[in-house]
Amino acid sequence: MTARLPASAPASAGSMTYATPVRRWALGVAVATVALTLVGFATFGQQPALLTRWPQVAPLYGWAYRFFALGQVWVAWGCLAAVLQASAGTRWWPAFALLYGISLASEWFGTGYGLPFGPYRYSSLLAPLWGGRVPVIIPLSWFFMAVTAYGWAAERWARPMARVLWASAVLASWDLALDPAMSYVTRYWSWGAAGPYYGMPWSNLAGWYLTGLVLMTALAVLRAERWTARIPGSWWRAFYATNLALPLGMCAVAGAWGAVAATAVTLGAVVALGGRRRAVEAAAGTA
Repeated sequence: MTARLPASAPASAGSMTYATPVRRWALGVAVATVALTLVGFATFGQQPALLTRWPQVAPLYGWAYRFFALGQVWVAWGCLAAVLQASAGTRWWPAFALLYGISLASEWFGTGYGLPFGPYRYSSLLAPLWGGRVPVIIPLSWFFMAVTAYGWAAERWARPMARVLWASAVLASWDLALDPAMSYVTRYWSWGAAGPYYGMPWSNLAGWYLTGLVLMTALAVLRAERWTARIPGSWWRAFYATNLALPLGMCAVAGAWGAVAATAVTLGAVVALGGRRRAVEAAAGTA
C-alpha cells in the first residue's frame, strides 16, 4: 500500500516552486528589506559616530530607527498577503481577522496584567498603539509568522494535533532571537523585571508557546491547510528564514552570540524532530 497525500495537499504541491512571479517578488522584497535593515543597523545603528562623517544623514537617524522597525513588519505582512491573495483569493481573510484578534488579546493581557508572558511594555517607537499599550503592527507579525509556521508544518504533518504542536514550537523558536534583538540589543520593548535570558523571563517563552498553540489551533479549526497547501513548503521555509534573519543578524552584530546559538540549536532540534516524524509516518503509510 502506498502512502496517500492529505486531502488538503494537492498532488502537484511537491513539484511547485516559489519561483512564480508573485512569490518570487514577494520573497525578494522581504529579503531586500531585511538586508537593508541589517546593513543600517550594523553601520549607523552600532556606530553612531559615523554620522559625523556624513552630517547630511544625521537628521534621518532617529526617523530611520523607528521606520525600519515598523516598515519591516508592514513589508513582511504585505508580502505574505500578496502571496496568499494570489494563491488562495480571499479564503485567508477570516484567519487574518481571527489571529489578529487573538494575538491582540494576548498582548493586551500581557501588557496590562503580565499574563501569559510576564510584565512588559512597548516603547513609543512602535506607535501607534491600541489603547496606548499594544502596537498596531504586533498582531500583524504574529499573523505572518504563525501562518508561515503552520504552512511549513502542514507540509510535514498529516495529523492536526502534531501539526499544531510542531508549528507552535517553530513559532516560539523565533522568539529566542527576536526578544534579545528587540529588548536587549535595542529597546523597542522592556521587561518589568529582569529575567535570565538577555533580560527576558522564561515565562515569556512559555507564553509564546501557549499563544502559538491557540493561534495554530484556530488555523486548524479553520482548516487553513486547504489554502496554505497552495504554496509550496520551500517558500514557507524561505520566508521563515528571511524573517528570522533580521533578529538573528541583529544579535550577531551586537555580539549576543548566546541568543544566536540558542536559536540555532532549538530550531534545529525542532526541524529535525519534524523530519524524523515525517519519515516515520511515511514508512507507516507504505507498510
